[in-house]
Amino acid sequence: MSQTPAEVLDTILGYLGFVCEIDEQYRDEHLVLQVRTNDAERLIGRREEILDDLQFLVNRILQTRDRHAPRVIIDVEHYRAIRDDTFVQKVKHLAETVRKSGRPLHTDPLNSYDRRLLHNAFVDDPDLITVSPSEDARLKRVTICRRQ
Repeated sequence: MSQTPAEVLDTILGYLGFVCEIDEQYRDEHLVLQVRTNDAERLIGRREEILDDLQFLVNRILQTRDRHAPRVIIDVEHYRAIRDDTFVQKVKHLAETVRKSGRPLHTDPLNSYDRRLLHNAFVDDPDLITVSPSEDARLKRVTICRRQ
């Protein structure tokens, strides 16, 4: 019998010694596993590295069992949701500079999760487009520019 994504995460966190509750939510058609715990800082880690690693691990386990399993987002005490909203607002503020000046803007290097957030923020924008580097590029910067 196969475990649900929440059960996989609960098992991992149990082995790591975390006491928590996991709620399943949907955000933009993605399953979000919201973890509630008194140990949030330790579970998030400095610069989110533990949260990112945990999300990667759970998704690898799920996709090993089913190649077509949808990706799962793991959040702790709404940390990722707040961070994502702040990131998108910051990028939209920077995009106003591109809108006014017409000059393209290059972001700092971003991980794949942040690049996806950035592209989704401008998918319906009639004036601006976002361009990612090729897969073999060393620095993963996104360019925001005006549509031609």
